[in-house]
Amino acid sequence: MSDKIQFTQEGFDNLKLEHEDLIGPRRAKAVKRLALARSMGDLSENSEYQAAKEELSFVEGRIQEIEELIKKAEIMVSTPTSGITVGTNIVVEKNGKEESYSIVGEFEANPLNNKLSSTSPIGKAFLGKKEGETVIVEVPAGKLKYKILKIKR
Repeated sequence: MSDKIQFTQEGFDNLKLEHEDLIGPRRAKAVKRLALARSMGDLSENSEYQAAKEELSFVEGRIQEIEELIKKAEIMVSTPTSGITVGTNIVVEKNGKEESYSIVGEFEANPLNNKLSSTSPIGKAFLGKKEGETVIVEVPAGKLKYKILKIKR
């Protein structure tokens, strides 16, 4: 199994922007907050010190996580002949209504914004399909039926 992590170009760019923010302004702000809290005296009863320490720990942990994701990132490029892949935007008909989705890597997924992970049951069912095909997906709530109306690259 490959240890690569799939991203769209947009998702990868957003990850890099978050990394730059964390190693720059967010880390500096967290360090400054910790230093200020440390200067307030007794650390054992200083809740601001504990909160500042936790914030800095979170920032450092997220930096490490993002650096690992960047190392393992594989930018997916959708081609017209490949059917639906990571990076493809689609328009489907579901229950008589048109809906748009983007198929993305699992770290970019956001179902509330219609970004479906390629590893989710619905995202997986769309992979490789072409315009005009019907996709039926078994989910805990039952079966969902989608007709692929348009594939946008």
